[in-house]
Amino acid sequence: MPMVCSLSRRAFLFGAAATLSGCASTAPSWRRTPVPQRVSYPITPATPEELATRYGTVEDGGHIIPAIPYQQMDPKFLRQRVNDPTGEAPGTVVVDTPGRFLYVVEPGGTAMRYGVGIGRDGFAWEGQGIIHWRQAWPRWKPPAEMIARQPELAKYSVENGGMEPGVQNPLGARALYIFQDGEDTLYRLHGTPEWASIGKAVSSGCVRLINQDVIDLYSRVPHHAPIVVHQGTMALAWARV
Repeated sequence: MPMVCSLSRRAFLFGAAATLSGCASTAPSWRRTPVPQRVSYPITPATPEELATRYGTVEDGGHIIPAIPYQQMDPKFLRQRVNDPTGEAPGTVVVDTPGRFLYVVEPGGTAMRYGVGIGRDGFAWEGQGIIHWRQAWPRWKPPAEMIARQPELAKYSVENGGMEPGVQNPLGARALYIFQDGEDTLYRLHGTPEWASIGKAVSSGCVRLINQDVIDLYSRVPHHAPIVVHQGTMALAWARV
């Protein structure tokens, strides 16, 4: 009988020690940091039906935007989700000027990519800023320098109130205005009815998107979203990543 008691006591002591050891190796709950859940968006090619809807006729703000013959465009310039090549924080807008792409960085390592056209003014600025102002169906007010080159545009000057909003307005369905250090950079992201100019360097303007795409972009990018514009090649621009 004494032996049984002795064994039971040793078993008890061993179990208690193991329990204490287990507690000592476990961090208190208040010191454990929860791991954020990784958001992931699937990367899947759009079906012909999805593309037909995406680039079909749109009624927006009392304006009818015609369907885009997307079959005649290079497929890489159609709106699509891709693996993020930028290394920027989620929510950042990135313009790859040489590549003719615009990215909106998403959580989880993806980005929504849009094909863009780049005008003369699109090569005039690079750096970091914020989207300080956004406008649906903006008026177009060509700067004095453009009016000097094209006097026929004087009727759309700031003094004359600009061009009425509409499908033929050079700013299209949406415009996003970029500021840096509180100053207007005169750099714009905007819509265009000229779908064939996407992926090209055109005569005027900043960064243009198909109207259907700029409406989508506008819905994803809030006021004061950060923006980074690169004028160098992809390899050089992202060498810091």
